[in-house]
Amino acid sequence: MNSLFGYLLKYTLIAKSNLRLSRSLLLSIAVVMLVGQDPSWAQSPVYPARPIKLIVPFPPGGATDVIGRIMAQELSKSLNQQVLVENKSGDSGNLGAEFVAKSQADGYTLLLAALTSHSINANLEKSALRYDLEKDFSPVSVVGVVPLVFVVNPSLPIKNMKEFVAYAKANPGKLTFASSGAGAPQRLAMEMFRFQQGLDMLHIPYKGSGPAMTDLVGGQVLCMSETVPAAISFIQTGKLRALAVSTSTRISQLPDVPTVTEATGMANFDVVSMFGVLAPAGTPKVIITQLNESARSILQRQDVKDRMLVAGVYTNYLNPSDSSKRIHNELTMWSKVIKDSNINLNEN
Repeated sequence: MNSLFGYLLKYTLIAKSNLRLSRSLLLSIAVVMLVGQDPSWAQSPVYPARPIKLIVPFPPGGATDVIGRIMAQELSKSLNQQVLVENKSGDSGNLGAEFVAKSQADGYTLLLAALTSHSINANLEKSALRYDLEKDFSPVSVVGVVPLVFVVNPSLPIKNMKEFVAYAKANPGKLTFASSGAGAPQRLAMEMFRFQQGLDMLHIPYKGSGPAMTDLVGGQVLCMSETVPAAISFIQTGKLRALAVSTSTRISQLPDVPTVTEATGMANFDVVSMFGVLAPAGTPKVIITQLNESARSILQRQDVKDRMLVAGVYTNYLNPSDSSKRIHNELTMWSKVIKDSNINLNEN
């Protein structure tokens, strides 16, 4: 750049003394030199120059879809270009994730990832997956989390987590816990707690939160770790008793319910269902930065926080570097839980 200014200064002095070079000629020289030093300056269009696809790897209506539609709507405004949600569900979210992983790394195909579920899949289905959560994606931002809550059927003589632990130890193998699936985050949160407390409990997997909650309320199973959105109405009507939330701090939706750490003294128990925006690996850094800045601005707004919370989602912005670290930590944490509890997907 210094050489450019020296070059221009030289010819400006000549022009002043000899009156031979016009201003237009000087401008032409400057443009030619700029393009010569950085060819992309003249060739690269402004991003985004066309609509962006945001792939949601689950069906419409769930938390992932709700987050995706809020983010798409707000990113459309921020980027001054349409961001269109496309639901590409199947294979526990793997179908949509693989589609984005193999898409062109140009910023026009993004993934609204259920990062906790994808991290669990990466550990449980290593041989079957055709993408790598860390190698095949460039994180844009973690955008939100959904807390879990430990609940019991009110028929149990249990009022808090210490009583829960005491009851389970006094009745080994008799305390049944439901989950929405063998590899669901809800199941793994309970397994983490069970293992760390040395409890012998019987897992009953269901195909989704709906049937699991129905049997828990009916007393066919006795306890569960479930997302707050799925459990809160049953808690508020007294059909389930909340013992603790899985987050590091209390949450606004259940302000009187302690955290697991508060209730038991267990250090650093912090388990949530986490969501974020990912781009294919190799997406230019300038695009990742632009998308992240838009996400940061969006997630700081109170109206967006309020809309997310209606779906039980707490906004949680992270920059690309911190998002990458969080994903790595998630993969490491679930790898240990799966190994410690000997979890597999072939359970009935």
